[in-house]
Amino acid sequence: MKLRKTPFLCLIGVVLAGCHRPPDDSPRAVPPLPEAAVRVQTVERQRRWATEEVVGTVQPKLRAVLEAKVQARIEEMLVVPGRSVKAGELLVRLDDREIRARYEQARAVYEQAERDFRRREKLFQEQTISRAEFDAAEAQLRVAAAALREAETLLGHTRITAPFDGVITAKHADVGDLAVPGRPLLEIEDPRALRLEADLPEALLDRVRLEQKLTVRIPAAQLTVEGVVSEITPVADPRTRTFPVKVDLPPRPGLRSGQFGRLLVPVAEVEAIRVPARAIQIRGQMELAYVVQDGRAVLRLVKTGKRLGDEVEVVSGLASGEMLIVESDRPLRDGQPVKIR
Repeated sequence: MKLRKTPFLCLIGVVLAGCHRPPDDSPRAVPPLPEAAVRVQTVERQRRWATEEVVGTVQPKLRAVLEAKVQARIEEMLVVPGRSVKAGELLVRLDDREIRARYEQARAVYEQAERDFRRREKLFQEQTISRAEFDAAEAQLRVAAAALREAETLLGHTRITAPFDGVITAKHADVGDLAVPGRPLLEIEDPRALRLEADLPEALLDRVRLEQKLTVRIPAAQLTVEGVVSEITPVADPRTRTFPVKVDLPPRPGLRSGQFGRLLVPVAEVEAIRVPARAIQIRGQMELAYVVQDGRAVLRLVKTGKRLGDEVEVVSGLASGEMLIVESDRPLRDGQPVKIR
């Protein structure tokens, strides 16, 4: 018995035949990576001093807290924090009426004692009075002169002046306040002469000496300078077991009092690989670098140590003699052809 093909079955066959495609086994063309122009540096082991970092604070070498030596009301406060002043410049003027009255009284007493002394001196020369009377007049004149000098000194204390060229850093009183001895009025410091003050652990004391040159880093100002050890306290703080040390710093733009700093104390000479910090790329938690091999950039996973200025120490991932890429004219990929310029 023969089966007759229906038009519906023929249609299905045509559709299935049209949907069937032979698999395309031809590989897709991958565009080649462009050649990058790079600068390289030969990786070398260098001898350097291993250092221990000691934290410290930048402080002025010249700093003064100005107080009143007499009790009186403040009549004028002529400066504000941040203002530069010259040595001898008037900063604060106190009410001097009471002290000036005492000065005028002492001056009157002195002038009277001087007239009495001149008169008795003449009489003594004429042998009209005794030696004892002349000596009494002379002593009275000296007492009056001392009282006048005392009153004059107190009167001068009502004018508080700058002890040196510097900048006002703090103000603790204002017009109308009562100035009393022992109460700070102003603080002044010289910003041109700064030093790092740090507490040196006792284990590092034998590594530091006076007049020694040490490296100091100021992260906030992005500065690395060479300081000179000017003071080492020979007695340790019993609470911290540290020795205060002061390192004079050269003047640099951006260096200010109160900044945080690190003092690098050399402890041993070691060999290490140091490369420019810009050659190390940070991707998440990974540190990467590129080296040149057979005319191509090869990606390396590295591990870095301490940073030394513009250079960083590489602990692992690079070997001596390799050509490290430190600069490229375009972003690099692993295996990309490069041309050394």
